[in-house]
Amino acid sequence: MSDEPNSAISTEADQMIDGLHRIDDAVNAARERRLNDPDSLGDKFIKSAIPAAAGFVAGKLFQSLWNKGVAQRNLCKGLAADAPQGWLLSLAFAAASAAFGAVVSQLSDRGSQAFVDRRHRKARH
Repeated sequence: MSDEPNSAISTEADQMIDGLHRIDDAVNAARERRLNDPDSLGDKFIKSAIPAAAGFVAGKLFQSLWNKGVAQRNLCKGLAADAPQGWLLSLAFAAASAAFGAVVSQLSDRGSQAFVDRRHRKARH
């Protein structure tokens, strides 16, 4: 009977040690991924900042062009330039803006990745 409590403690200790080994393995795997990652901090910044900045600038440019076109349309109809848009025109703006943003984001993401890849190729030679 004296072996049962000792056995239960031993089993719990083994489970805790196994859990710590799993954590250790996960940390080691993360360290290996980080050390084997060819991208430097600057590369990671380039790959995230360029698409974000391009998306922001493209979104603002699209919005200003849209507002200018809507203002001209309103003036042609005899309305004030800043007259409110209908829900259909608002829906069209949302769809067109999202599509334009997705295209710009995808292109700038590919461009920044190509730039980083080119830097890596030059560094190897």
